[in-house]
Amino acid sequence: MNELQQAPVPAPQGGVSTRSGVASAERPAFGLPGIPVFLVWLLAMVGTGALYITSGYWALLPVLALLGLIPFGFFIVQPNQATNLTLFGRYVGTERRNGLYWTNPLTVRKSVSLRIRNFNSERLKVNDAAGSPIEIAAVIVWRVVDSARAVFDVEDYAEFVAIQSETALRHLASQYPYDEYDGAGMSLRGNADEVAEALGRELAARLRHAGVEVLEARLSHLAYSPEIAGAMLQRQQASAIIAARQQIVQGAVGMVQMALKELSEQDIVQLDEERKAQMVSNLLVVLTSERGTQPVVNAGSLY
Repeated sequence: MNELQQAPVPAPQGGVSTRSGVASAERPAFGLPGIPVFLVWLLAMVGTGALYITSGYWALLPVLALLGLIPFGFFIVQPNQATNLTLFGRYVGTERRNGLYWTNPLTVRKSVSLRIRNFNSERLKVNDAAGSPIEIAAVIVWRVVDSARAVFDVEDYAEFVAIQSETALRHLASQYPYDEYDGAGMSLRGNADEVAEALGRELAARLRHAGVEVLEARLSHLAYSPEIAGAMLQRQQASAIIAARQQIVQGAVGMVQMALKELSEQDIVQLDEERKAQMVSNLLVVLTSERGTQPVVNAGSLY
C-alpha cells in the first residue's frame, strides 16, 4: 500500500466534509437520560391504555402507536465505548457518556470500542538501508480517539491499522541499516529508542485519518534473514576481534611509551636506538600476544 500523501480536506462548520459528505470530526449527539424518559413513557402508556379501555375512543390508537415507537430510542453506552448515531444516512453525533439514554427512535446506532488495543505484526522480510535482507516485527499500542472518523472515514479501522502499521514498518526498515559498524550513524539494532520514536511518528501521521492514536510502538523482533545470518555473524565476530585488537595495540603502545619515559627520566639505563627498538619489539610481543610468553633471562651484557 502506498503512503498516504494526500492531505485531509478541511471540514466546514458542522464537522461534515464537503469532499465525501461524511463526518470528519466527532461531535456530541442528542440524548436524554434513559431512566426518566422510561418512567414518563411508562406512565403515558398506562394512562393512555386505561383511557382507551374505559372510553373506547378510536382516536387514542394513533397515540398508542406513537408511544410504541419510543422504546426503540433507548440504548446503553458501556464504559470505554462510544455510540455513533445516523439519521437517514446523515451523521448526527456521538454519545460517549456511560449509561442508559434515549434519542430519536429513527436513528441508527453503532458502537465503537475506545479501549486500548495491541497489534502484533507478523515477521516481515525486508531489505535494510544497506540492502541486506532482515526480519522485523513490531508491537503497536493504539486506541480510537475519534469514533466518527474511525467508522465513517475508513472502511475497517482495525484492518486499516494493521495494513498501515506493516507499511510503516517496511518503510522504516529501509531507512536504517541493521547495524552501523563504524558508529557514525543510526542503526536498527543500536538505536532502538530512536527507531521506536520514528516509527511512532510515522504511524501517528498515517493513522490520524482513521481517528486512531498511537500510544507506543516498539520493535518486537529484529534479525538477519536465515540465508545470510551465518555470514553476518562472522562479520560481527571479525568486527569485534578487530576492535579488541585495536584497543590492545593502543594500550600496549601506551605502556611501551610509559616504560621508555620512566627509564629515561630516572636514568636507570642508557639505551641506544637499536636497543630501544629491540625493547619496544619485545614489549609489544609480550603485551599483544594471546598466549603467555616465556621470557629469556640475559645474565650477561646487553651488548
